[in-house]
Amino acid sequence: MAGKIQALTLEEREQLLPMLHNSQWSEVVSRDALYKEFVFKDFNQAFGFMSRVALQAEKMDHHPEWFNVYNKVHITLSTHECGGLSKRDITLATFIDQVSVL
Repeated sequence: MAGKIQALTLEEREQLLPMLHNSQWSEVVSRDALYKEFVFKDFNQAFGFMSRVALQAEKMDHHPEWFNVYNKVHITLSTHECGGLSKRDITLATFIDQVSVL
């Protein structure tokens, strides 16, 4: 069985979060989470993006909080098991950025 999911250490935050800030992810003020908004050409592109993210999230057993209206998708990432950001959030955010440009 896998070990308990750990929150990011201060050193990990200093190393990993700047790259996500550079790709427009922001830290949520009221909780230990990351947030980003995506805008696509139309609903079809937004839904395709969400489908790709959903398949990866299911493989990782790490599901985003998200909201979609037409061509906009708002995503919040946080690991509930550790009450904040973990490496899972960094991995999923990186994947999300990669598939957002397909």
